[in-house]
Amino acid sequence: MILIDPPNAPGHGRLWSHLASDASFDELHDFARRAGIPARGFDRDHYDVPAERYDDVVALGAHPVTSRELVRRLRAAGLRRRRPRVPREQGSAGP
Repeated sequence: MILIDPPNAPGHGRLWSHLASDASFDELHDFARRAGIPARGFDRDHYDVPAERYDDVVALGAHPVTSRELVRRLRAAGLRRRRPRVPREQGSAGP
């Protein structure tokens, strides 16, 4: 199933939604192509979708869910790809 969360992630002066699949990356990439979402919008396990495209993507069949539900379903499907952790240098003070 294709899922989309509300446009609540700020970036580049606008708000973004996340488009994901709880079945496969093939399903996700196919839907994104049909929706005209550029490949550069793919980020590890989801596509970033600008707020102004949200209604169009839902009309094409994406199921609205909360952000928490989207992540839960990605994890349950084994499709969650976390950003790799960058180890801090030893002895450096950091936030």
